[in-house]
Amino acid sequence: TILIGLDYLKTYKTYLLKMLEASVQTKIDQWLSGNYDAVTKATIQQLVDQQSLTELTDSFYKDLEFGTGGLRGLIGIGSNRMNQYTIGAATQGLANYLNKNFAGEKISVAIAHDCRIKSDEFAQVTANIFSANGIDVYLFEALRPTPELSFAARLLGCKSGVVITASHNPKEYNGYKAYWDDGSQVVAPHDKNIIAEVNAIQSIDDIKFEGDASKIHLIGKEVDAQYIAQILSLSISKEAIARQKDLKIVFTPIHGTGVTLVPTLLSQMGFENVTVIAEQAEPNGNGYFPTVVYPNPEESEAM
Repeated sequence: TILIGLDYLKTYKTYLLKMLEASVQTKIDQWLSGNYDAVTKATIQQLVDQQSLTELTDSFYKDLEFGTGGLRGLIGIGSNRMNQYTIGAATQGLANYLNKNFAGEKISVAIAHDCRIKSDEFAQVTANIFSANGIDVYLFEALRPTPELSFAARLLGCKSGVVITASHNPKEYNGYKAYWDDGSQVVAPHDKNIIAEVNAIQSIDDIKFEGDASKIHLIGKEVDAQYIAQILSLSISKEAIARQKDLKIVFTPIHGTGVTLVPTLLSQMGFENVTVIAEQAEPNGNGYFPTVVYPNPEESEAM
């Protein structure tokens, strides 16, 4: 009875695999036959061989949607996952729109990333594609907070900016946020126009992955210094700070990018009694958050 049951289950799974929605099967076939890397193809084939129907369906039943805020999703293989190819399509679409919208002008973009899984890799992929499309890139040499990306875009006269960040989502996620020349996220009519360009990318062969190193410029401490100076200039009462310099301040970056600048800023502003939560001070989104399930400051457990 057990042998018959197992044989029936195997037959049923094979039947289900054949019954995958046509659109899902089509995308799987495209990825297996297209110009995707060998590891990606081997991973997909393994899922097929294991008849992992649920994972295959969820990974390929749609394209990861590029919305007004960009992309956000689970990291993994497939058209509905965050990976170098979905990042690539988003970047190629944005590059196409920039080249159309600012035709004849010098175009540059700024790129930053957080400490999440593959954030640095995705940032490099993004930089490569922009540069391959004739766009100059200012790429932060290491993780930086999102507000500094906005500042850098304005400081350097960029037409756009991108930050690779999963924000407060769980460790399995990552994201791609697009910004305009004013340092804010894209709004109408650019948002819909960019989405249209991204949706127009129908093949991996439409994406220019081979970067132009001469167009990629690393930035870091020099931008930090100007960013900090700008923030310090916004203080409306340095006298109040001097009187309250011993004010007790507790700061936690919850394993994120804030630790790169906030303690320095508080110190330079004149606050002398600042405690950084040591257990949450190290940027660590690479697979786990040691003290929280996910780093959302709106959740009391995270604090």
